[in-house]
Order: sequence, then C-alpha cells, then structure tokens
Amino acid sequence: MHYFSIKVPSNYTETQRLDTYIASLPNGMNRSKLKSGVSEILVNGKSRKLSFKVKAGDQIDIRWEDSIPDDIEAQDIPLDIIYEDNNVCVVNKAQGMVTHPACGNWTGTLVNALLYHWGRESIPQLKDGSEKEMISRRRPGIVHRLDKETSGIIITAKNRDAEEFLQTQFRKRKNMTKEYIAICYGRPTFRKGIIKTQIIRDPKHRRRFMAVLDETQGKYAETAYTCIACYGQYSLMVLRLHTGRTHQIRVHMKYLNCPILGDDIYFKKDPNFPKATLMLHARKLKILLPGKTEPTIFTSKTPERFIQVETRLKKMYKKTIMVRREK
Repeated sequence: MHYFSIKVPSNYTETQRLDTYIASLPNGMNRSKLKSGVSEILVNGKSRKLSFKVKAGDQIDIRWEDSIPDDIEAQDIPLDIIYEDNNVCVVNKAQGMVTHPACGNWTGTLVNALLYHWGRESIPQLKDGSEKEMISRRRPGIVHRLDKETSGIIITAKNRDAEEFLQTQFRKRKNMTKEYIAICYGRPTFRKGIIKTQIIRDPKHRRRFMAVLDETQGKYAETAYTCIACYGQYSLMVLRLHTGRTHQIRVHMKYLNCPILGDDIYFKKDPNFPKATLMLHARKLKILLPGKTEPTIFTSKTPERFIQVETRLKKMYKKTIMVRREK
C-alpha cells in the first residue's frame, strides 16, 4: 500500500479537478494510474472523487495499490449458502472474508468464491475508463457489503436485472430489514432507542469514522437498538439499520458508549477477552426477492464465538434486564 500527501499552496489561484492537479505535479501520478489504482482519496479529511475541484490550502491524501490484477479470478473457496435460485444467492459470510476485491485484497473474497460456485469465467479488469465502471467490474453481483470481520447474511445477485431490483430496495430501504446482534462493552442509558447522527471520516485516523450532530457534515445515519440483556458492564444488543453507512453500527455503538467487543478500530483490547474478535453478526435479512410478491426472511445461527463469550459472561456475572425501556 502506498500513500501520497500534499497541501495545495496558499497562493494557488486556479480551480482544477483533483486528478488534473495531481497529474500536473512534478512528483504526481498520471490520470490513468489514479483511476486504476487509487483506493482512497481524502481532501481535508473527507472522502472525495477524482472530479473534486481543489483550491488553495486543501490537504490531499491519497492511498493506492500498484499491483492491480488483469483479472478477478474464480476461486474454489467453501461457502455456507443459505438459499439460492436463478436470481439470487444468500450466503452466511464467514468472519475474516472480504466481500469484494479491492486494493490489498484481490483474492480470497466472496466475489472470487461466487464466481467459482456459479461456474463463471474470470472477469477482465479495466485499467482505464470511468471510475464507476472500473469499480463495478470488481463487484459483480454485490448489492450490499459486510465488513471483513463482520459475519452473517449477505445477499448477492446472479444477473443484472436482479442486481438492479435488490439495489433499489437497499437504496430506498423498502420491503427490507437488516438485523444484527452484537456483544458490547458498556450499558446504554435506555433499553431501546434510535441513534440519529451524521457520519464522517475521522480526520485523525485513516481507518476510522465518527458520529457528529452537525447536519452539514458527512452522511445521515440511523440505527435502532435494543439491549436484550446485561452481564456486568457487557450488553447483548439487537440492532437494525435504517441506513447503510460504512462502519455504521460500530460507530454508533461507540457513540452510545457501548463499543463492540473485539473491535480493534473503535475499542481497546479487553483484558477479560483478549482473544475476542469483532462480536458483530448479521443474523436476519427480510427482503423481497425478484419474482416474489411477499418478502422472504433469512436467518443464520448464532456464531460459535458468540456462544463462547456468552457462556463465560454467564459464569462471571448475573444476567440483568434493563428497566428504562426507551428514550
């Protein structure tokens, strides 16, 4: 992984596209390399596109990967398939599996596994052209994603019509429900509630996002939570997404002062569970499938890592149920 950082001089008087400006610098990158290899562009700490117009004083930070493969290959990787028909494939994604190829993870992803399972050929990758088209080539059938360390249900599309049908539901949040379970450190003030904030990228930490209340910043995010039980300072949460932002649940649990156990980005190492991995699992998806008239509900079993942590919590603390129901 490579990084490029520069601050636009204070005496800069022009207004140029970011890619044009970077390409004009003596130590810059040409536009072809920017389009094909960039994985993240930040201007003053905010994610931007190559078409963004830069101005004097802007701080530009770019992350890119040189070795973009010629093809996204089909790979024989075992999958836990919950349901499949001619239009969709619903998978119980394992923790540690990346959803789609991207810089640093060109193989071993869910997409690589699905291509093999579906009997598809390798997909040639574009090295030039529109940014949108190049990215879409890396994500065939992907209509939503789960973080690498989040396990659980993910639905994929097997054809273009199904992809557009499902994407519309995720975009409009109609006929669908996404439900997660989490084990958190901390107790919420209320048993139930809805968290409504804006989410922005943390300007001090490249991998982290943060919740803010300023409506002029970032993107709106909404998460409903229910605390179903507490063991000492640990809480078992059921969460439903009303929007779909990167790291949304993890950011909102941190905002609630209940960071998720095992989260190496938003929470410190817990001495009681030093080997814990991210305790976040997508356990239910309710969605309308192509050709159906009523939504279908998919569920997955509680992962073994949750069972192990809960078993120990029950030995350490007495189970309590919060009385204050909601804000």
